[in-house]
Amino acid sequence: MSGSKFAGQTCLVVGSGISGMGALTLLEHLGARVVLYDSGNCTEEELRGKLPPGSAAVCVAGELPQTVEQSVQTAVLSPGVPTDIPLVERLRGRGVPILGEIELGYLVEKGRVAAITGTNGKTTTTTLVGEILKAHVGADRTFVVGNIGNPYTLEALKTGKDTVTVGEISSFQLETTDTFRPAVSAILNITPDHLNRHHTMEAYVAAKEAIAARQTGEDLCVLNYDNAYTRAFAERCPARVVFFSAGHELDNGYYLKGDHIVKSVDGRAEELLDIHRDMNLVGLCNVENVMAAIAVSEGMGVPMRTILGVIREFHAVEHRIEFVASKGGVDYYNDSKGTNPDAAIQGIRAMSRPTVLIGGGYDKGSEYDEWIESFDGKVKWLVLIGQTREKIAACARAHGFTNIRFADTYDECLRLCTELAESGDAVLLSPACASWGMFPNYEERGRLFKEYVRSLD
Repeated sequence: MSGSKFAGQTCLVVGSGISGMGALTLLEHLGARVVLYDSGNCTEEELRGKLPPGSAAVCVAGELPQTVEQSVQTAVLSPGVPTDIPLVERLRGRGVPILGEIELGYLVEKGRVAAITGTNGKTTTTTLVGEILKAHVGADRTFVVGNIGNPYTLEALKTGKDTVTVGEISSFQLETTDTFRPAVSAILNITPDHLNRHHTMEAYVAAKEAIAARQTGEDLCVLNYDNAYTRAFAERCPARVVFFSAGHELDNGYYLKGDHIVKSVDGRAEELLDIHRDMNLVGLCNVENVMAAIAVSEGMGVPMRTILGVIREFHAVEHRIEFVASKGGVDYYNDSKGTNPDAAIQGIRAMSRPTVLIGGGYDKGSEYDEWIESFDGKVKWLVLIGQTREKIAACARAHGFTNIRFADTYDECLRLCTELAESGDAVLLSPACASWGMFPNYEERGRLFKEYVRSLD
């Protein structure tokens, strides 16, 4: 399906967030008749208020009338919309193409694409690759899109033969790709997450692997050698594979040896950078992110000198093990993007001080045993909030950790952490849970944390 085939079609956009509005904008530009539908807690008047100037989209809230449903020729789902809801099943049953916003953007893409997925590390790696490519081809010819918060559909029409697009692609977004084929893909890691959406680990893994499904031997896929899922995928990946590893020396690939990131080609090793002297990022997880970024960038044709120069100047992505301030001898870190146990483990590992840890939030069906075990004497107090606090507390006690406090509100939680922390300690917001229920997103959770810290005397 090409972009021109949308002209005159009735296209249903499901979801009115930033992805949905991006899809609506692109579809109208391509000549489609758009119906914007949101079954959530909003009114048609509120939907109309979101429309871009000049839009002729029809807005429907609540129940979708059967006459409208029957008129739909293509449906575009926002990432938060499950692909197995009755509406989608009915549309699919009568042969209506079901697209996602990433697939829609790719249909009008004219340049080269690098795409990055993984349970953890996507945002840091995507941002770093974006900065490297901007340094190589120019900021005006580099587009950083996807789950990072910038809809692909708002940038795709700007692409050309000399542009590059770097996409952070979630498992939700990959479920609705059909022709998406990046020149370079990367799967940073796969650990249990979003099982409330994907239902089984097998389905979650399959969604992640879809990033490389349409690649060929002309393309490149960057994989984590240390992760069992991604290492196994290398055996059936249709693209050429390059590995990175923080725990193994590789004959071919990028690996950590002592304090140095090394590139090896047929067993010939070359030291690239010192992780302490040449990086501003902290934690082993960020060493892995940097190795992946180097591999992706080299795969996109960037000279190593340019890659290393950008890495030396690059600082942490907001909300990911982000140093906020030191107040009263206590260091405060915002890791609000630690929305699952594996990501939160990386936050703890990055701490070098006794730590007061903020945990809890929305229950995505995660298990917390490995997270609790990673405390390893480093966590002094665990302050819990949100829907999962009792579940996490029970898990912690089962592992012998009993320094637990509950807070009913976020403000109470932050004040309690300040009271518990002593000079020489750290306070780490790394909840191991999604923010939903208490906050609209993890960014707001992190922003309020930073606002509170900066208000301290």
